[in-house]
Amino acid sequence: MNILMVSATFPYPPTKGGTQVRTFHLLNYLQQFHPVTVLTQRTDDVTDAEVATLRDRVTELVVFPRPHTGSSSGLAGKVTRFASFLQQGTPPSVLAQHSAEMQAWIDRAVQKQRFEVITCEHSVNERYVRPEFRQQLRTVVNVHSSVYGSCRNQLQTGTSEQVWRDRLNLPLLKRYEQRYCKKFCHLVVTTDDDRNQLYAFDPTASIEVIPNGVDFSAFPYRAADPGGHHLVFIGAMDNLANIDAAKFLSLNILPALREHYPDTTLALVGSRPTADIQNLGEQPGIVVTGQVPSMAEYLHQATVCVIPMRTGYGIKNKTLEAMAAGAPVVASDRGLEGLVVDGANTPLRALRANSMPEYVQAISRLFEDPTLRSQLSHTARSLVESDYTWERAGQRYLKVLEGKMF
Repeated sequence: MNILMVSATFPYPPTKGGTQVRTFHLLNYLQQFHPVTVLTQRTDDVTDAEVATLRDRVTELVVFPRPHTGSSSGLAGKVTRFASFLQQGTPPSVLAQHSAEMQAWIDRAVQKQRFEVITCEHSVNERYVRPEFRQQLRTVVNVHSSVYGSCRNQLQTGTSEQVWRDRLNLPLLKRYEQRYCKKFCHLVVTTDDDRNQLYAFDPTASIEVIPNGVDFSAFPYRAADPGGHHLVFIGAMDNLANIDAAKFLSLNILPALREHYPDTTLALVGSRPTADIQNLGEQPGIVVTGQVPSMAEYLHQATVCVIPMRTGYGIKNKTLEAMAAGAPVVASDRGLEGLVVDGANTPLRALRANSMPEYVQAISRLFEDPTLRSQLSHTARSLVESDYTWERAGQRYLKVLEGKMF
């Protein structure tokens, strides 16, 4: 079975963000059993060495430059993009990454029957699959997270950066997601929440939940509990959901904690920190690292990993990685989406918090109780080892691509 994987995001190295992590590890698994061609785009920050390394990992790598839209950021440009969205039904973010050259390559390949299955790795790539393709080969979209659900959640939680824009976009995103999902033979999501959202659009859709996994070589289990009062938050620091979480943690939760534990520190660890994130480093006790060689090192040094996500659908790699590394986790419902960590007949694997007082209480509890820290560390690691490996995710994805639904 020849597989074509389409990813506008260059999927290497698997440390730059959630899209790269999921795409790379799935293609790495599939390549063991079937020839895989990866069709992707290259941005200016992708090095020749990274291209060469990825090329060695797959049967064929085809790289196109990322299109330069040159769209205006002023009011006129925003009005033009919204008008286009209203008329065409496709979000500007999808249009901006669509390459006519990539589309022509795919059209030729489908016409020549080069592949038995084509996958879109992230819904932003859905535009490359024409509705008639499903009559010729199996078509799969690996959604990652619902764009409609994410926008609605931002409005509900008050975390939207541009409320009026998102209110205008919300019904258009709903229409868009309903439409594109109907093109595909199979849909893949990471959590039950996303599956339920897409089932609401089309109860007859073929949808499979395949969570993410963890690379245990990159996130080994910690050797010891460091103690102290050290917090960490990890993730790509140019992601809007992560920016909101980092600011909430730094400006609301940390000051309240430091009233009780004045020596509390916070490390914001992740690549591409925006100006807003860099400015947080001026607050007492906060260090902004930028990209680091090993996130696991910072997780091992932390007393508690705090994941105060207020928006963003889909399973969170950062939560799985913290659990794998053995860092006790305090997280929101969004940060724990898709994971069973508490409740009846469930070993306690993380502490849940959704308001500033709840965070302060949960973190303080862990600061004071090394036995509880040890318990969460071990039970969370065991959960990841049993249910959240890339081999397990790859096996399930391969069955979807082969048409062997489970």
